[in-house]
Amino acid sequence: MADNPIYQNLGQLGQHTAQPQSPEEAELERVSNPHAGELYLTRFVAPEFTSLCPVTGQPDFAHLVIDYAPGDWLVESKSLKLYLTSFRNHGAFHEECTVSIGKKIFEFTEAKWLRISGYWYPRGGIPIDVFWQSGEVPKGLYVPDTGVASYRGRG
Repeated sequence: MADNPIYQNLGQLGQHTAQPQSPEEAELERVSNPHAGELYLTRFVAPEFTSLCPVTGQPDFAHLVIDYAPGDWLVESKSLKLYLTSFRNHGAFHEECTVSIGKKIFEFTEAKWLRISGYWYPRGGIPIDVFWQSGEVPKGLYVPDTGVASYRGRG
């Protein structure tokens, strides 16, 4: 696998990689999409996403669902995991975290389409759910429901 040229520019996969301390420090990586001509959906689910409230410093928790229709590039999953966990010590409101993650992945991968759904667990009794998508769903793309329940304890 390491001899495959599509993996040659990866610096994190298969290596011991230090946890980035901030989203600015984190480095996303991408590989060539072997099915670039096909319209299909890839889903990443991060049910234990964490960040910090920028005012109080208290932890915030979310269940993220990232759906994207890849173009010529795929986001490499280890780099995505490291990027998402880099928010653990990052202070930002729910909207900023969710939208900035979606936009960064969309722009970095040059995806045909991307949707991110951020289901945030309540603090102070109010769950705040944040949704962003890059545009209209491409014709013919199968996009299943996110599978995350409306808030009733999220289960």
